[in-house]
Amino acid sequence: MKVAEAVGRALTASGIDHVFGVVGSGNFHLTNAMVAAGARFVAARHEGGAATMADAYARTSGSVAALSVHQGPGLTNALTGITEAAKSRTPLLVLAAEATAQRSNFRIEQAVLAHSVGAVTARVTTAHDAVEQARAALRRARHERRTVLLNLPLEVQALDVPAGVAPDAVPLSAPERAEPSQSAVADLVRTLERSRRPVFVAGRGARTPAARDALAALADRHGALLATSAVARGLFHGSPWSLDVSGGFASPLATELIQGADLIVGWGCALNMWTTRHGSLIGADATVVQVDDDPEALGAHREITLGLTGDVERTARRALEAGGEGDVGYRTPGIAEALAARGRWRDVPYEDEGTRERIDPRTLSIALDDILPAERVVGVDSGNFMGYPSAYLSVPDQDGFCFTQAFQSIGLGLATTIGAALAQPDRLPVAALGDGGALMSAVELDTVRRLGLPMVVVVYNDEAYGAEVHHFGPDGFPLDTVTFPETDIAAVARGYGFEAVTVRTPADLKAVRDWVAGPRSAPLLIDAKVTRDHGAWWLEEAFRGH
Repeated sequence: MKVAEAVGRALTASGIDHVFGVVGSGNFHLTNAMVAAGARFVAARHEGGAATMADAYARTSGSVAALSVHQGPGLTNALTGITEAAKSRTPLLVLAAEATAQRSNFRIEQAVLAHSVGAVTARVTTAHDAVEQARAALRRARHERRTVLLNLPLEVQALDVPAGVAPDAVPLSAPERAEPSQSAVADLVRTLERSRRPVFVAGRGARTPAARDALAALADRHGALLATSAVARGLFHGSPWSLDVSGGFASPLATELIQGADLIVGWGCALNMWTTRHGSLIGADATVVQVDDDPEALGAHREITLGLTGDVERTARRALEAGGEGDVGYRTPGIAEALAARGRWRDVPYEDEGTRERIDPRTLSIALDDILPAERVVGVDSGNFMGYPSAYLSVPDQDGFCFTQAFQSIGLGLATTIGAALAQPDRLPVAALGDGGALMSAVELDTVRRLGLPMVVVVYNDEAYGAEVHHFGPDGFPLDTVTFPETDIAAVARGYGFEAVTVRTPADLKAVRDWVAGPRSAPLLIDAKVTRDHGAWWLEEAFRGH
């Protein structure tokens, strides 16, 4: 048995069930070995799309995914998606063939490339150790929540595995969860008891049902309002005390209440500039507490009053077990009434700016929220438009929203939704894209159709890179480089086998209602010509971070 086959079989036996990629000569045997061992291979049309699909699948499924790429250009094509995954601490294993011959046109310093974007690396070096080296890379991806590049030199892949080296392996054990210290928990409980207006902000480290339940119970005891970072959106869906997202997408009422808090507790949440609006959401006299299983994350983005190293669920459970006096806290009848009446963005009155040629993106988003089934998984691309689907399209839980925005790259949204859809096959996948990101990633429309995904792709089409238009336009700069002639994106989608509709007014959405009614035999693309007179509300805050 060759090393390529042994490694593929061992990784599949160790728990890899989905492999995304584009197959070339260097990763052909490895990928086929994984398929033969029972893993599902998802063929993308571009390695960049494959990387983001794998990232989104890992985030939404809670398991490690694999990306398989050819040596050299296969890896460089995937680099933006790998960078997003690395910045987000996604447990992802990148399997890259490697050309080591000095004269090979495919040879590059792949390990240096990976380190430059925040990934960690490993290499298969001998036939005897290949299986254990591959398992060690997978173990690191899972236990340390890291994106790991495993380099597989072509000459090593072709070696024979020595007799007695078994490629089969048992699944990896679950990573151990960090236990908080008793003294730190006691400090947390005392801090909660002193608070009169506490707000919990849950992030990536709290995205499990068990963590949600523990946080909700602790919040009930101390009267805390519940918010999330963008990546954890949906975690507290259905709670009457939910503020939805904290940060640039926060509603006016959520902003007011978070700014009025005397205690903010970040649970598995970085409390970075996006989640806190550059600190403006944290009152001058507010106590700030952060709970994270990574001690290096505590206080990394802002000064904190108290930091606890511990798993989110375990820390919340220990705080509950420690007792402490309960309190109404922030949960007064007046707050309850306000949240019910104007807690959501769709409850905020606005003047519809639509015309006969262009639909207001708020009107579009509210209508789609009503038309599309509630059991959905939403993926969002980057751009001026992104706040509308992020704020107006509701999601059923933390697995209903996939937000690949740590690197803020345009063009990842469609692949994000494909990966999330494969992890949540019983939900309607909804990809929200701008026209720039849609056209960058249009090649993956073929992947949607080929996989038979009943996806809705919504293109907020302003024929421009809207963020740049609204950032530079008011100062009188020429905008020819960031504006484009009208493109019939609906026609492009039909060429890939989609049903498609162009939407200029609310009346045009009847075609969407008809598609939802069935039979949904092909995916649907909505080419929505949206108004473009000014930037989105969150844009000014976003550009402050540049």
